[in-house]
Amino acid sequence: MTNAVQAYTYAGPSTLDGSRLGLSTSGGRALSGPQAHPRFFSGLVTQAAPAAACLLALADVAMTRYHQPRPTWSRDPVVTCDGRRLRLESFSACGGVYARLDLDALDGEVLDRGTTNVDVNGPLREALARVGGKDPLHLGVGPDELAVTTLDGAVVEKKVPLPDRWLRGFAEVQVIAAGFDLRAELAGPHAVRFLRGLPRRAGAAVWVAPAGRELRVVSGPRPGAVCLSGTGRLATLLPLLRFARSLRVYGPAAPREREASAWELELPGMRYTLAISPEPWRGFSGEGAVLGDLATDEAAADADVVGMLLNYEPAVELGLLADRSGLPVPRVRAALTQLGTAGRVGYDLHEAAHFHRELPYDRDRVAELNPRLTAARALVEAGAVRLAGDLAEVTTDGGVRRVRFADGSCTCPWWFDHRGSRGPCKHVLAAQIAARAVVEVTA
Repeated sequence: MTNAVQAYTYAGPSTLDGSRLGLSTSGGRALSGPQAHPRFFSGLVTQAAPAAACLLALADVAMTRYHQPRPTWSRDPVVTCDGRRLRLESFSACGGVYARLDLDALDGEVLDRGTTNVDVNGPLREALARVGGKDPLHLGVGPDELAVTTLDGAVVEKKVPLPDRWLRGFAEVQVIAAGFDLRAELAGPHAVRFLRGLPRRAGAAVWVAPAGRELRVVSGPRPGAVCLSGTGRLATLLPLLRFARSLRVYGPAAPREREASAWELELPGMRYTLAISPEPWRGFSGEGAVLGDLATDEAAADADVVGMLLNYEPAVELGLLADRSGLPVPRVRAALTQLGTAGRVGYDLHEAAHFHRELPYDRDRVAELNPRLTAARALVEAGAVRLAGDLAEVTTDGGVRRVRFADGSCTCPWWFDHRGSRGPCKHVLAAQIAARAVVEVTA
């Protein structure tokens, strides 16, 4: 897995001085254009204690390897200001846990809308751990809000290796989450009882299903059940339980063995969400949920059109984008997937809508981040695909692979091992690309 070294350059460190929390920003994009140190918000967090606890939880996810724990780099959270709330996101070092804080408990001035990274350092973590009580907390997101700055104007710079799978994970999560349904909602006391009663072993796997006002551990997949593979990966929820108003659990409509899930804790004026991959050893980056949409020939061009219509709205509505762009909804959805691979959209389960953000990555690297799609296009260009009605034969160095269009199956070892649970193999993608090309020629 390749790494890109991302340099975070800050005007100074983030600090918490008394009741003034200053989150220092690095380079990012805003409605006003690219900014070296954008300023997004200045005002009060009206629920200081839960906000501080959630910021710590978010930072804990970013510095944790849940699978085969060992010391690792801590990556700075991404923050997006949409004019109504602040969304802060992070990914675990192993790529299997995605965390997001949606902070609405704000009273102040929105200075701009956009996305950047924010510095979360050791001293700031120690200060956040001491925040308590009900006093409001002054929050500044931007370099001018710092309570302490360097006298000589020197910058604080972090150079952090960011594996490609981090970006791929952001893309996969938004596609997978868009297919989830709300499976259960527990009031605060029931949520506390359930979460504290889970096995503490990091790798323990359970299935849970609603039973009245409770969630019960059940024997396996069944209608309405949700898989929680690696119960220890919910650890950052536990310090937040003293503020919990409710817990919402999301999962796929048709549960199968070892599925991803999402766990959303409702707190005063904010929501903290964890998305958990199907297995502790499986990062979201390899799930392949984006490949079907990316394989369409028009996806890149449609993404350019749809991308120009995104303005950091609190929620991106598919129907509205379809009207504005003149594209049908399926093509808008595929365009959003394409934008997601460049880190430009996420998905909010609570609102059942996409949201706009911009991650600090080169958009031209989208193809490189999906080697199966690159390999599929190479097979098509080499003339390795032969179409025969409902079947296709794909000639590779390993032999001829037979693809069935009806169920998207293939005779290759990848399909035999995963049965489509991690997206289509390169042979299925090549067959789909070749079949679409024939339709376009004959149309």
